[in-house]
Amino acid sequence: MIGGLHKAARVPGFIPLLHGMYGVKEVPELAVDLFDIHFPTPVGLAAGLDKNAEAVEAFSAVGFGFMEVGTVTPKAQPGNDQPRLFRLKPQEALINRMGFNNQGTDYMARQLTALRSRRIPVAVNIGKNKVTPNEEAHLDYEKCIAELYPHADFFVVNISSPNTPDLRNLQHGSELASLLEAVQSEMAKQAEKHGKKKHVLVKIAPDVSMTELEFMVQTIMNSGVSGIIATNTTISREGITHQHAQETGGLSGKPLKDRSTEVISHVYRLTEGKLPIIGSGGIFNAEDAYEKIRAGASLVEIYTALIYEGPELNREVHRGLLNLLHRDGFSHISEAVGADHR
Repeated sequence: MIGGLHKAARVPGFIPLLHGMYGVKEVPELAVDLFDIHFPTPVGLAAGLDKNAEAVEAFSAVGFGFMEVGTVTPKAQPGNDQPRLFRLKPQEALINRMGFNNQGTDYMARQLTALRSRRIPVAVNIGKNKVTPNEEAHLDYEKCIAELYPHADFFVVNISSPNTPDLRNLQHGSELASLLEAVQSEMAKQAEKHGKKKHVLVKIAPDVSMTELEFMVQTIMNSGVSGIIATNTTISREGITHQHAQETGGLSGKPLKDRSTEVISHVYRLTEGKLPIIGSGGIFNAEDAYEKIRAGASLVEIYTALIYEGPELNREVHRGLLNLLHRDGFSHISEAVGADHR
């Protein structure tokens, strides 16, 4: 699909056709200004689908308010052995153990440089190579930032994928503080070099205890990063009876919905609403998105629902969010952020 969209985008008239079929008209009530960026709608595409920024123009035309590309690593790597992606149709879920398969920062930089237009903000989700030990992980994140700083609207530090050995250990203890210090230092260096400050967020896992989450959030706040994405996929299989349930990897889709919303709510409470959150996990309709917004998310992302529902989903979510705002007497989406805490 990604390869087809990449090629089709070069066909005259294809992108306008996509936009006409699936595009969403910007309305003031749903537009969001955050991280010094204008988001035409609050619903974005999560990382993991367009790993190499090959279909940015196509995805930008189908109603998303922003998108993440990646996860990208400094060096190209093939990822884990196939099969590595499994559909759990009755649960409307996916299990993946892709393992950061991507073509590396050089290739992504070329793809983003070649864009003829950029309709929506593009975040670059960055990670470390599988062969890089954790004590040297900061070097990989620094290189991703240095190579891609001119091309990203903002960055997302991925330390929560379950599919790269020991990666999630970077979420805990002094490793997290050291990594974020290095990331922030590189961001400052690049901002000075390019004359423009950009923002970086951290993507966290749902599979953490309350104590671990409290420590993570405090460390992230102390680091000065601009926000949190909650959450990545889960290694939990609670309530899953499908034949693929025991496949290793991260579970996404509807079974993740409640846990990701719970984490969003905890993060909002722990930060007293002062650190913006992007909510991700199990969003299939406007009600799911609105639930995460009321829990504390300023923006939301979808992935698995796009696979099952197709691009018409964005228009449905857009219409539904407007109706829900009006139902609750809100004049702008920002008024609904964290409403469940008030």
